[in-house]
Amino acid sequence: MAEVRTGDPAAAVLANARAKAVAVAEQLSERAAVLGVDTDVALDGRLLGKADTEAEARERLEALSGRTHEVLSGLSLLLPQPGGDEMEERTAVEVSWVTFAPLDDRVIDLYLASGEWRDRAGAYAVQGIGSMLVERVEGDLANVIGLPLRRLLALSPEVARNIRP
Repeated sequence: MAEVRTGDPAAAVLANARAKAVAVAEQLSERAAVLGVDTDVALDGRLLGKADTEAEARERLEALSGRTHEVLSGLSLLLPQPGGDEMEERTAVEVSWVTFAPLDDRVIDLYLASGEWRDRAGAYAVQGIGSMLVERVEGDLANVIGLPLRRLLALSPEVARNIRP
């Protein structure tokens, strides 16, 4: 599955979430609820995606330094409908705003050496040592981590019955 990487960031993360959900639903032998989620970082209206190399990660962190960017998550929830093969799709996009502290080379070098940037949208993880990069989060922190649970529960309150402490 080729991810959508261009165009409107909200439309892109929603299209990617939808493609993930459909791909899983097509693999199931029986009908079941399926959730697809795609989270990405947008700066100046452009998705940053995941860095493939340390040099790319450095570029992303330098671009984010001292600036506010968006973290967007697209959600696509497919729900089986009684008495048929149809699936109901419920969708949403959650947006949070993250402001990075100004980062000097020492901080960037330390973070890159941790390896935490690997496989992370925007080349950072706010729930790990990447929290040292962040000055402020406006909106849902769970969204920045990757699953906006409050938005998911708004889409489908019945999901809460399956959440265990």
